[in-house]
Amino acid sequence: MMKSMEHGSLRPLIGVSACLKDGGRGWVHSVGDKYVQAAIRAVGGLPVIIPAFGREFDDRGMTEALDRLLGHMDGLLLTGSPSNVEPHHYEGEPSRAGTAHDAARDATTLPLIRHAIDRAVPLIAICRGAQEVNVALGGTLHQLVHEVPGRRDHRSPKTQDTDVNYALAHDIEIVEGGLLHRLAGARRATVNSLHAQGVDRLAPRARLEAVADDGQVEAFSVPDAPAFALALQWHPEHRVLENPLSMKLFAGFSEACHARAAQRLGLSLRAAAE
Repeated sequence: MMKSMEHGSLRPLIGVSACLKDGGRGWVHSVGDKYVQAAIRAVGGLPVIIPAFGREFDDRGMTEALDRLLGHMDGLLLTGSPSNVEPHHYEGEPSRAGTAHDAARDATTLPLIRHAIDRAVPLIAICRGAQEVNVALGGTLHQLVHEVPGRRDHRSPKTQDTDVNYALAHDIEIVEGGLLHRLAGARRATVNSLHAQGVDRLAPRARLEAVADDGQVEAFSVPDAPAFALALQWHPEHRVLENPLSMKLFAGFSEACHARAAQRLGLSLRAAAE
């Protein structure tokens, strides 16, 4: 028999992707607190940090690990990072010397994304996370958007003031009738911008959701995904509770995560029953 629950009485488990970095005294799996806080405060979830463990398994072991992991997850939040997806994953040219990479994260998130989408785990992807989704599904990337003719410099200032770095930077045009349009309720918005790498060719399964004023892809969805799947080039997690657009986007993700939690645990939302 199904038990009933209030929408907020059970927190869905939200997997949050981590990076593998040299912490000075050894390697550490790390994720910014702003993503953890967004999962708690804007999604109403319980965040579970997913280490960058991909290189520790062969293909069969990785499939088994991801199936077991995702069987317990109600949503997946793919985080941003200063590192770039390694270009060999999308047949790109070798990176310029000094480019930051995270091979362990690539080995984790790229298969994780494909498994999550196929297993109907709701997904929201931010900055590097969005680039990972595009690559995981067969798309390509610009490694240096600011060197592409006609494109603006999408990198952020490098100051000690986070609010300066994450300040609103440019407008985006939202595609009418898409997922982002339905969530935002508007055709234009102003967003922050903190990236050098960006989408070049969209993956075959992706649907364009928004572009910057210079034509750079700013958001896309995965229409054939059985659950919520939205990728955003900007950072809605920054001061998420103070930004109406960000709250609308996370609300859509949250609804999908709560629905999966209810289904996974054999519960029914009291509001739906009424």
